[in-house]
Amino acid sequence: MSTVPALVGVIGGGRMGAGIAQSFATAGASVVVVEAGEEAARAAVERIAAGLERAAERGRLAEPAEAVLARVTIAEAVEALPADAELVVEAVPEDAALKARVLAAAEKAVGERTVLATNTSSLPVTELAAALAVPGRFLGMHFFNPVPASELVELVVAPQTGPETVRAALEWTHGLGKKDVVVKDSPGFASSRLGVALGLEAIRMVEEGVAEPEAIDDAMTLGYKHPMGPLRLTDLVGLDVRLAIAEHLHATLGERFAPPALLREKVARGELGRKSGKGFYTWA
Repeated sequence: MSTVPALVGVIGGGRMGAGIAQSFATAGASVVVVEAGEEAARAAVERIAAGLERAAERGRLAEPAEAVLARVTIAEAVEALPADAELVVEAVPEDAALKARVLAAAEKAVGERTVLATNTSSLPVTELAAALAVPGRFLGMHFFNPVPASELVELVVAPQTGPETVRAALEWTHGLGKKDVVVKDSPGFASSRLGVALGLEAIRMVEEGVAEPEAIDDAMTLGYKHPMGPLRLTDLVGLDVRLAIAEHLHATLGERFAPPALLREKVARGELGRKSGKGFYTWA
């Protein structure tokens, strides 16, 4: 039977970090979330609590939400991560330099057996591994939003990643009740590369006046049985996030990933999707 680590660290308490923390705590792990500052720490706890309340309302918790939340604690610095954590997942914004600094600091704080993971959706895991003294215990664990409800974790293996690290990550992924795909480190991995390609083409279709966003999304949900259309998914992910990934893939894989002008214009206007209230759709 697959299990999760007894003690997990999560660096970053935003939407993704809170979802990762919630998932591990729900599966029985004690979780330490690193979020600097009292206000940010309080917001992280509120996100996790709200997620647990939603899960309870849907009958997805085997125990009271309060009992799960009691397994979550907050630390205000990476240096406060517990040395005996079995796993630390970095979930800070998609900035390679920031992630490298955070991971290097985490490596110094934890024990030599702790597995380190990054939740990047597109940044090269191999380059992030270069910031570590022991890159063999590092890999990508790409969770999907919303983490508690998503079935998938994409495990990204760099050339330096040791086989025992991959085995542990597989065990923990299954312990969360999720399925895995294991991919070699490459631009965009499998999920972002394919998802962004579809999303960018959908944006070009809007730009060219081929159809309205609803019609394009319906073509994929009704015709191809996608659970969500590419434009609604872009709004959920965030247009700024999708633009950043597209720019990275454009630089590494060529012109087919060039961001459409419409995407750049919307981001410049602050139309970032659900989080700003407007993207390709208007959100309440």
